[in-house]
Amino acid sequence: MTASATSNIELRPITADDEEFLVRVYGSTREAELALVPWDAAQREMFIRFQYQAQRNHYQSEYPDAEALLVLFDGQAAGRLYLHRRAHEIRLLDFTLAPEQRTHPAGVELIRNLMAEAEAAAQPLNIHLETLNWAQALFEQLGFVPVVNNGAHVLYEWRAAQA
Repeated sequence: MTASATSNIELRPITADDEEFLVRVYGSTREAELALVPWDAAQREMFIRFQYQAQRNHYQSEYPDAEALLVLFDGQAAGRLYLHRRAHEIRLLDFTLAPEQRTHPAGVELIRNLMAEAEAAAQPLNIHLETLNWAQALFEQLGFVPVVNNGAHVLYEWRAAQA
């Protein structure tokens, strides 16, 4: 999937040139918890970079055949998508949009495109989200249902038969 018929959505492999944007996007997902710690800006930045690298390394080692994709809306970097197509499901390992892009209608369209792919493959589309993640409402609005909740993460699933 590289483009959309109604919005200008592009997905391309992440490159080293995307690093600073991706660190910023990752950092935006940790703002609420970082507001609770008494660190200065340099300490927060160091923590964000360390955690970003640890997450990236985890995805690469545990899911070596997953796609690490930069999401672009109208040619501008908008977020990241780690996608793992498996024999029995399509798993969104990570879907994060920059805060200024979270209400862009192309985000919904991108997920709907993945839902159509899952339906055509007769597979569920799944995503693990941290509790209180900005995207929970988005996925629930699109018909994803929580199937596992361990208190820290929720596994959401969408199946065409549910729709």
